[in-house]
Amino acid sequence: MNSRTLRVLEYPKILERLAQHCAFSGGAALAAALLPSTDLVTAQSWLIQSHEAYQLLGQKDDISFGGVSDLRPLLDRAARYSVLLPPDLLEIKFTLQRARQLRSLLVRLEQSFPHLAEMAFNIEPCDTLVEEIGRCISDRGEVLDSASPELARLRGELRVAQERLMSTLDRLVHSSDIKPYLQETLVTQRQGRYVIPVRAEHKGNVDGIIHDQSASGATLFIEPLKVVQQNNALRELELQEEKEIRRILLELSVAVAEEAPYLRRNTEVLAELDFTFAKAKYAYVLDATLPELTPFQPRKAGATDRANAPSFPHPGSVIDLHRARHPLLDPRTVVPVDVYLDAETFLIVITGPNTGGKTVSLKTVGLLAVMAQAGMMIPADPGSKLSVFEGIYADIGDEQSIEQSLSTFSGHMTHIIEILAQATPRCLVLLDELGAGTDPEEGSALAMALLENLRERSITTFATTHYSDLKLYAHNTPGVRNASVEFDVETLSPTYELSIGLPGRSNALTIARRLGLAAPIVDKAESIVRPDTLQADKLLDDIRQAKREAFEAAERARARERQGQLLENDLRHQLAQIEQARRAVIAESRTLMQNELDEARKEIEQLRRQARGGFGQSTSAAHEEFLARAEKELAQRRQNSEAVDARVVVPGSGLERLGGPLEVGDIVWVASLQASGEVLALHPASAEADVQLGNFRLKLPVKRLELRQKAPRQTAQPAVTFHSSPAPSPGIELDLRGERVEGGLEQLERYLNDAYRARLPFVRIIHGHGTGAMKSAVRDLLKRHPLIATVRSGDAGEGGDGVTMVKLVSA
Repeated sequence: MNSRTLRVLEYPKILERLAQHCAFSGGAALAAALLPSTDLVTAQSWLIQSHEAYQLLGQKDDISFGGVSDLRPLLDRAARYSVLLPPDLLEIKFTLQRARQLRSLLVRLEQSFPHLAEMAFNIEPCDTLVEEIGRCISDRGEVLDSASPELARLRGELRVAQERLMSTLDRLVHSSDIKPYLQETLVTQRQGRYVIPVRAEHKGNVDGIIHDQSASGATLFIEPLKVVQQNNALRELELQEEKEIRRILLELSVAVAEEAPYLRRNTEVLAELDFTFAKAKYAYVLDATLPELTPFQPRKAGATDRANAPSFPHPGSVIDLHRARHPLLDPRTVVPVDVYLDAETFLIVITGPNTGGKTVSLKTVGLLAVMAQAGMMIPADPGSKLSVFEGIYADIGDEQSIEQSLSTFSGHMTHIIEILAQATPRCLVLLDELGAGTDPEEGSALAMALLENLRERSITTFATTHYSDLKLYAHNTPGVRNASVEFDVETLSPTYELSIGLPGRSNALTIARRLGLAAPIVDKAESIVRPDTLQADKLLDDIRQAKREAFEAAERARARERQGQLLENDLRHQLAQIEQARRAVIAESRTLMQNELDEARKEIEQLRRQARGGFGQSTSAAHEEFLARAEKELAQRRQNSEAVDARVVVPGSGLERLGGPLEVGDIVWVASLQASGEVLALHPASAEADVQLGNFRLKLPVKRLELRQKAPRQTAQPAVTFHSSPAPSPGIELDLRGERVEGGLEQLERYLNDAYRARLPFVRIIHGHGTGAMKSAVRDLLKRHPLIATVRSGDAGEGGDGVTMVKLVSA
């Protein structure tokens, strides 16, 4: 990839920001050296790794490379048999411990993140070395007594010797023979020897060796002769301890040198993982998405022959960027642009006013192509596509050079000549202000000739210009298309929006008039301009206005559709509440009626027993007559109750309800979906029925259907039975990360309908954490959706709170 192009596209700034997300120097070094790949498979592999890291961070935001260091300098020292110090050995230990944790995590998640797991498989745990360093070195960097039996023995003797020495010195400083000559009654150290502070004027009163004096000279630090032998013994033990510690550190250094190939590989793998997760973190900062990289697919430019210009083969390049944003601009203010090449176009000529965004659009295309080929997700909406170019060449900015005596025009021409010599049909060329810096007529002719040369060679090109002749050239030439950046003449400011298919205007006369230039001057200028130019500008204004109105109308239609959907959901909810209340009233009435009948039946039986046992014949006959009338009344009430039951729909009632079995044309209620529909066909063998619910035809168990209205009786016609089968599965998972809330909810609605038709029992909705807006909107919709049975957050093994597990109602 051309280094000058990367520089003018400001790619090094992207790498600087990427390196800031790396945890240690190994990853930062990879970021600083990252170059885009010209191999499709390699670029796709890098992108997949970045996207897996992006998804994993969305589920587990606690992944850390803390404690990881670049071990390669230490390994080089160990290879030369240098002794590594305790802090060096701790760096190795902590790095290996973190590597082992990352390996365990990524290997465990291999099924979901196979490419990251494949990288982690290359990590060698080196458990023996970690344990040996941990046995010998504490986390504070001290060599432990347990490092060797000899060190433990020496330190034991050191403690005893030190205690004896300090006891002797303590007695001396408190003795009446020496205490009056001391500056302070304390024991201190100088040059590794224990001494006492004696006043300088009394140095002859204390027998000993002078080791140091204070800055003022008032105090001498003297080692009393009585403790010289003890100090010597202590010093000998300290020297033996230092020798043993050095031996232990040397052994550990040799062990590190023996494991150096594995440690070096571990460092390189950790650097790759750190670098990959840095790309994922940067993607979150940019609100980036995964682009689709596609191979070149050569095709004809099309049958249209504008102005009898010869047609040249389309190189097959693909550029389809949805709401692309320049990654170095403030995401809160940058204006997204849509950039695409259709089946007939591979050259785009962008026109428009200065500071209108032409150069930014040019850089956005080039920079996003470079980022994608470097394995970075790009700041654009999902569905964006790019080809992998063998070379990207850009001539952008002022190329004036005083040192080389080059004017702006000469500087541009020098680089354009280099580009023409190197570019091929599988390259992308970006040319800013083509033909500028010289006589307009000659510059326009030269720019047109350059574009024609690139077209004849089938090289994908984006160029910006102010020349009107190039607008006509783009309009009349196959394979070439106009584009423009918009300018708001009311506010006298650019909108930075890119419109492909329409040439731009300079708006010079309009701007001059609005700024207050005298009307006669502007009128004179308009009279000089060719009439057809003014007419063309007027037509362009009308087209832009029509396009803007069509866009606003489409936005209003989408807003009404969303509002209608919300109203529909609200009505469904209200209908469900009404249905629930209706059932509750019916159930309560049925219970009360049944209780009354049971009470009446008990009273009649009691009266019958009393009549048979305690009354006379005439009285008994009267009672029997009374009981007969009561039983007749009770039977009439039971009959009325059964008639009410027949009119009341009960779930699970089967085929025998409301005056007979279900028939084609009956209107039924599906409680689980909170909707009514028409029976289209019956399947007695499986006890199922085909029901038309809105735009959906579903096969449902008959026991789940509640008859609401019988079909009108008609002349018998031959029955036609329809059999339906489950729709194709849309998959059990929907990933909404990177989507905006409104678009994501529309996708979710379509997905739930498809999943229900496919009879999926449950699905998994991935929304991530982010700001929480998508998660809240998704769960609010799911809670009131008629196709949903239950909703819950994902468990730890399912993605945690970044996913929602959904159980659909049975079909």
